[in-house]
Amino acid sequence: MATPHPTVLVVEDEPAQREVLTYNLQAEGFDVVAAEDGEEALLLVDEVTPDVIVLDWMLPGVSGIEICRRLKTKPQTTGIPVIMLSARSEEVDRVRGLETGADDYVVKPYSVLELMARVRGQLRRVRPASVGQRLEFDDIVLDSETHRVTRDGKPVKLGPTEFRLLSTFMEKPGRVWGRDQLLDRVWGRDIYVDSRTVDVHIGRLRKALCVHGGEDPVRTVRGAGYSLG
Repeated sequence: MATPHPTVLVVEDEPAQREVLTYNLQAEGFDVVAAEDGEEALLLVDEVTPDVIVLDWMLPGVSGIEICRRLKTKPQTTGIPVIMLSARSEEVDRVRGLETGADDYVVKPYSVLELMARVRGQLRRVRPASVGQRLEFDDIVLDSETHRVTRDGKPVKLGPTEFRLLSTFMEKPGRVWGRDQLLDRVWGRDIYVDSRTVDVHIGRLRKALCVHGGEDPVRTVRGAGYSLG
């Protein structure tokens, strides 16, 4: 089973712009969901929990600025990077966008190549394993490019699912992941898997990580899920 690709939500009311963005993001290997107005965008955020949002400032109905403000005031969505697109190039507008919570601000007309680079930059921050970064936590090292894991310098053999679980944990050490969240991130949103399957693979991950000794780094949080450290 392939690793679920990072998901980008494109919020753009101009069909041609929306199509260009969707095409180029898909060509970069991202899963893309698109909305043409703010209300649809808010519904999609709740449905798919995107990894990055590319958000136009000028939208019919609810503006991009208001969408950004709402997302950044909710604990469930405050960590999702927002790249604001705007024809407003004045410094005061850029400052307003960033102060509302946008993580980046791109002025139209923009270079598609530059925008793709900025999307990848935000992903490196929130999902480093998805862009080939090497992750470290205590004595565990995960290289997402070579698909190798070591603990205290010794190789750890993991199956593909256990590798994706560990990647998810190591991207956000200390975060508690519910079973449904892990199913979405590790197995994919369109695949039905019983939530008890998560427990089975967590057990396999624990066993593999402790095969050379050492404490179990995966913590069970009663009634909530699992966490690393």
